Amino acid sequence: MRTDDLHGKTALVTGAGSGIGRETALLLGTRGADLVLCDLDETGMAATERRLVQMGRTVFARRVDVADREQMRAFADAVHERVAAVDLLVNNAGVGLAAGFLETGLEDWDWVLGIDLMGVIHGCHLFVPSMVERGVGGHVVNVSSAAGFYAAEPLCAYSTAKFGVFGLSEALRAELHRSGIGVTAVCPGIINTPITRASRARGRFDRPEFREQMVGGYERRNYGPERVAVNILRAVHRNRAVAPISPEAWGLYYLKRLAPGVLGWLSRKMTERSLP
Repeated sequence: MRTDDLHGKTALVTGAGSGIGRETALLLGTRGADLVLCDLDETGMAATERRLVQMGRTVFARRVDVADREQMRAFADAVHERVAAVDLLVNNAGVGLAAGFLETGLEDWDWVLGIDLMGVIHGCHLFVPSMVERGVGGHVVNVSSAAGFYAAEPLCAYSTAKFGVFGLSEALRAELHRSGIGVTAVCPGIINTPITRASRARGRFDRPEFREQMVGGYERRNYGPERVAVNILRAVHRNRAVAPISPEAWGLYYLKRLAPGVLGWLSRKMTERSLP
């Protein structure tokens, strides 16, 4: 799918109120697309919407919890009253949790899997069939993570969800190939976005110094979401199956395939260094 000129196309971005979602929506608008947006953060989403309208884009925005099946169903119905199908679906909304398995409660599992995995499934289930039925192609972007192929102890639930997004994307890509619809699993890596401060933490990781260490590391790395947005559109243009974004994500991606034992050792050492 061409992404250099998106005039006449409609793109849907979940989690568009900040971070990767906002920057991807703005870049899509810069290249001519009209936008459909959703987020729980109405203030942030309104700011994204204002900037897109200033560009002259048509925008439909709604407060939606992607984990809520009925909210997503109503959202899809409202979107399909406006367009027969979206051309580009970006399932981006996500949350984070720092906790080992023994520190993760069942409510935490419901929260993380509900948003990070079921949110993507809801987006695909409710918007992909209309893309197939329309019969003119399109593209699906599912935002996974470097934690979608690199599992670390402090990200047990998060990695479980993101591994699921990665696997879903591979299976969906094989199926939708027959309909001329591409699917890309995006794996950003260490990106400086608000998720680092908004993430929940449990047990050994629920310490101010751990959070500040994590946030400080992301801020010093300073790989911004606007760079992720550029790479997402490049991956769509090239119809890539998997798109690691930051150099760290690429390094972990290849280590996972070429030296998984080394990667496991590295993961354990990094966790030990972060604990008191």
